Amino acid sequence: MKDEKIDFESVIAENERRRAALDHDEYNPLTGVGCWGERTEVAGALVPRLVVERCPDYATLDATSRDKLRIVEDFEFWCARCVTIKDKMRGCNVRFTLNKPQRRLLAVMESQRVAGRPIRVILLKARQWGGSTLVQMYLAWMQLVRHKGWDSLICGHYQATSKSIKRMYNLLLRHYPRELLDDEMPRFTKLEGQPNVQQIEQRECLVITGTARSEDAVRGFDIAMAHLSEVAFWKESKMHSPDALVRSVCGSVILKPETVIVLESTADGVGNYFYDEWLRAEMGRSDKEPVFVPWHEVGIYAKEVDDPAALWSEMDEYERTLWQDGLTLEQINWYHYKRREYRSHDLMMAEYPGSASEAFTTTGNNPFDRDALDRMVSESVMDPVLVGEIQAAGLSGPEAKRDIRLVPERHGKLKVWELPMRSGPMRTRYIVVVDVGGKWEGSDYSVIAVLRMQDAVHKEAVVAQWRGHIDHDMLAWKAMQMAEFYNKALLVVESNTLTNEAARAGESEYILESVYRVYNNVYQRGRRKLGFHTNVKTKRAAVTALIAAVRVGRYLERDIEAVNEMRDYEERNGRYEARAGKHDDILMTRAIGMHVLDEIRKPQPSPDLSLANNGWMVSPV
Repeated sequence: MKDEKIDFESVIAENERRRAALDHDEYNPLTGVGCWGERTEVAGALVPRLVVERCPDYATLDATSRDKLRIVEDFEFWCARCVTIKDKMRGCNVRFTLNKPQRRLLAVMESQRVAGRPIRVILLKARQWGGSTLVQMYLAWMQLVRHKGWDSLICGHYQATSKSIKRMYNLLLRHYPRELLDDEMPRFTKLEGQPNVQQIEQRECLVITGTARSEDAVRGFDIAMAHLSEVAFWKESKMHSPDALVRSVCGSVILKPETVIVLESTADGVGNYFYDEWLRAEMGRSDKEPVFVPWHEVGIYAKEVDDPAALWSEMDEYERTLWQDGLTLEQINWYHYKRREYRSHDLMMAEYPGSASEAFTTTGNNPFDRDALDRMVSESVMDPVLVGEIQAAGLSGPEAKRDIRLVPERHGKLKVWELPMRSGPMRTRYIVVVDVGGKWEGSDYSVIAVLRMQDAVHKEAVVAQWRGHIDHDMLAWKAMQMAEFYNKALLVVESNTLTNEAARAGESEYILESVYRVYNNVYQRGRRKLGFHTNVKTKRAAVTALIAAVRVGRYLERDIEAVNEMRDYEERNGRYEARAGKHDDILMTRAIGMHVLDEIRKPQPSPDLSLANNGWMVSPV
């Protein structure tokens, strides 16, 4: 791309057009120009239509009376007329005029309010555009203008976060226009015996502050609004759970119009509560509407360009895509220079994302294609059709193979996306892959994954999965049941843990051999050794196979947790491994599965190096 001939006259002309479009922002919240919602021109301003409908004589009122009526329905006008904030760039107090990203967030919240719905939002933040400010002022508007007795909660990662947000409220109260008040000047007073609770007596409301580490501090209040800040950084521990805290807060907020719950945060990688909630919202499975603001919508992120030709020659493929996506050279120039502060582009994207996917970037060492993972989430991840367990006439031995059935259970560890296909002249073939984990809570999970093989109609797909903690002999028999149920599938068990346990116990036979006497379609390697042996060579081969499979969209992944593990995976010093504190048990079932399927497809060198089982040809590893 860098050698292509560029007509810089046309580039400069296009850039001027883009700059003009950005600069042409006709917005004046005092006159109503560019503001949200249906508006009617009256008394020299564009006023929300509802104001005029409720007061037909609006135009004949004096200016203060009009303002009092208008602030009830016009949040943007209220901000410009009544709200004082600290301008971080200039270091002084100013009236609050919303920027473009703030107006976009407001549009989501106001759309829900005007529709008579509870206001529910999850906000993924880029930096320095005032998302928290907008949310807090919206809550203040509800308390000071629209409702009495409308208690609110501010809960941050640490107490300092909550207090910082509350300081915005203090500044607002100190500078509120007295002429627009029907009551005396509102102010905070402490509630006796409640150090984290302030009250505004004039509005009969409470403002409660808490942290993710003080769950009890938010209990016992009937709140109408909750602002939960930096949720991605709320750490999971035995004592504290983000899920439990948010559940407690949401349970305290009544489900009625104009109640508010906003979860907002910058991203902190994947696999945490905030990331899971963001994905649920993106897929339409949450009560919250997702809002993301990319870095290039924030007006301060632009840098003058002295030499467009020189900049163009230094731009890499990613920066060229920014131009193709409609950004100005000034925005790209800012990005180009800002990247130099970071060791890798991935780290830059995590701090200044252009998409939600970039926001959740965690490391520059991730071997999986980010765009391919995004496509996987949007195109194939789905809810299971059944959650439960697999059962049979017995737990082990021949009885474990008889009367196998799926039993729905609300909290079962088995997820099923597709039942076995048994119609047609040839039964669909499957493989069942087992990654052996620990037996106790807190250890690695054991995973049983069922993969459907490709045929003339269907591509490869994950169709079922069991994940949990269980004794290893019971795990092996449960996996056998899954294999039997799915058309006598090839059973591929990662054997390292099982053989090591047998050796330590001084046993001549290990679990897989017991299973093999009942179910003989078990993967074998080398000289008839049961199970898949994971070592440096086979693990790298398996993970490499999965990386390629994801990149080309070879199979349908159904489980979001599998994608999460791929997003959290790293290559360090030539070795593949999960990021510190994360798991890779689901990922490894897919990796071993892709590797074994590749081996099955290979031409067999000679019969003595292969094993035929129920129509399978399994080559050595």
